[in-house]
Amino acid sequence: MKRARTNDHGAARPNDDRDHDSQVSRATLGLRDMLLRGALRPGRRISEIPLSAKLGVSRTPLRLAFEKLEHEGLIKALPGSGFTAVEFTLSDIWDAIETRSILEGASARLAAERLKDPSQLEHARSVNRSMESIWRLEFESLSQYLDLNEAFHLAILDLANNPVLRRALDLVYKVPFASPGSRVILSKAVAGAAEIHPIAEEHHRALLDAIEHREGARAEGLGREHARLTRVHLEYALADRGFLETIPGARLIQIRNTERA
Repeated sequence: MKRARTNDHGAARPNDDRDHDSQVSRATLGLRDMLLRGALRPGRRISEIPLSAKLGVSRTPLRLAFEKLEHEGLIKALPGSGFTAVEFTLSDIWDAIETRSILEGASARLAAERLKDPSQLEHARSVNRSMESIWRLEFESLSQYLDLNEAFHLAILDLANNPVLRRALDLVYKVPFASPGSRVILSKAVAGAAEIHPIAEEHHRALLDAIEHREGARAEGLGREHARLTRVHLEYALADRGFLETIPGARLIQIRNTERA
């Protein structure tokens, strides 16, 4: 077995630190993916040894990944020891979307108030133009549309220039279906897309206009209303269980008829 290289004082070299960080990152991404795909079901204890082998990491990085995902709210500690996947109710998701609307509204307002030059909006405008072009193409192109939609929202957040707000939104985005990159907005496959998408496009254009003209209150209102469209998308998706089951994160949702109201 190859020993870790050390310096004259016996400390591990930077390469060892980078390898450890890489394993933690790989474990976190792999574990998050398995959770969202439903490979790890709520209520069942996650076995560390087979999971460590499957992800190709040692148990220490895996345990650090558990800590990260527990902080994100995707897993929870079991009594005694071990972890299990968290099951989300629709109420949890509605609360996350409502919180996102508040935070993205604040982000848009700050972007308008802190804009120094209209040229700062060029990146967001470019992303939005690409989104409008892609939507007119075939369905297979819509994965790229999701990436661009997320990039648009992050561009507004960049203009807000508020690290605390960014951290708060990062946490909200981790809740299944709450983020601007959620696959539920692949709405060409969902009934109601014809009504929803033009509204979303107009929200984007109006947001950019409000920010450019430093209209903070208008930008905040648009940011809130736009985020709430995610709930409308999901409500349409819930009506088609076959479609819903194809979306990452669906298996973590506990659906009760009383929560569909």
